[in-house]
Amino acid sequence: MYKVIGHPQSRTMRVLWLLEELDLPYEVVPSKPHHENVYAVNPSGKIPALIVGNETIYDSTAICTYLADKHSGLSFPAGTLERAQQDSFTNFALDEMDSILWMAAKHSFIHPEDQRVPDIKPACRFEWARSMKYLETRLNGNTWAMGDTFTIADIIIGHCAFWAKVSKFEWPEGPVSDYFSRVLARPALAKANEKALAQL
Repeated sequence: MYKVIGHPQSRTMRVLWLLEELDLPYEVVPSKPHHENVYAVNPSGKIPALIVGNETIYDSTAICTYLADKHSGLSFPAGTLERAQQDSFTNFALDEMDSILWMAAKHSFIHPEDQRVPDIKPACRFEWARSMKYLETRLNGNTWAMGDTFTIADIIIGHCAFWAKVSKFEWPEGPVSDYFSRVLARPALAKANEKALAQL
């Protein structure tokens, strides 16, 4: 059984969602960033962390990639062109979605007040809108990022979509809106969220 250290209202949900998609057993140690439980396994104090035997893996995308590769699900095989395209989508989500949302969050409530730059938030929203246009082009009308196959890329993108919604970023229209709705309607996401919240 895998042990996940983290909090559902964070990138930890990506890992829990993937575990549910793969139908793998796990337990959650509810911990917010910089909690002593987190520092015990990750010197940075950041979440999530996955305990595998005596080893610890950090970073939600690294954890998801490890689990998908290990259990041969939600990912194309390493070394294939499809995997490269999948990784490209995942990196798009991290570079053009996650980073924008994280920047806005840091300057809204994470940084000490005297270190926040509120004027940066309109630029974040501008970049988000631009990313949504690019995402529509990349999706090209497909059901999932990789066509008919649901992968890690959809989990990372879907989590960013949820994050954007609760952060009141502009919700896209048309195909991207439909795609976000499909991703966020995955039963595994609802199950992961229900389980995690029950443990808080």
